[in-house]
Amino acid sequence: MKKSLLAVLALSWVVLFGHQSAFAQDANAQAGTTQGAQIDQDIDLLRKDIRSQKKQLIAANVPLTDAEAQKFWPVYDQYTAELVAIHNDKYQLIKEYAQSYNTMTDAQADDWAQRLLKQDANVAALRQKYWSNFRQVLPAKKAALYEQIERRAQMLIDLQISSQVPLIAP
Repeated sequence: MKKSLLAVLALSWVVLFGHQSAFAQDANAQAGTTQGAQIDQDIDLLRKDIRSQKKQLIAANVPLTDAEAQKFWPVYDQYTAELVAIHNDKYQLIKEYAQSYNTMTDAQADDWAQRLLKQDANVAALRQKYWSNFRQVLPAKKAALYEQIERRAQMLIDLQISSQVPLIAP
């Protein structure tokens, strides 16, 4: 993989989720305020930037012919749009978690965990759904390479998120 692009991605994720962590720590104080709305806007912009950098990472590491690229990128863009919708739910779950962190009941914790597990299942189902779409436009080895890069990038994002979200106090 191209080291410089990975460094840019890593820096962006630290900036994004460091900012998310600050939001999580102050969520109760900022709920419904202009500052809270500004943080949401900042996070949305950073998420768009990360999506752009992820696309560049894939372009730099999956060697596509012109014909393959013409078919691959529309499928990738459609996949990404559906993934963004699922991740919107994830970020909403994180915000809810932050807002109720100090007052979470067992029932709220159960609901939150079930919704988070459903979100994970939705991402896996989306990957499964799109595998055949990617295979229709790419040879198997290139499709598998794309999947590896996509998964690695997503695992890095997920690691950053999980490292910033405090564990539930028993």
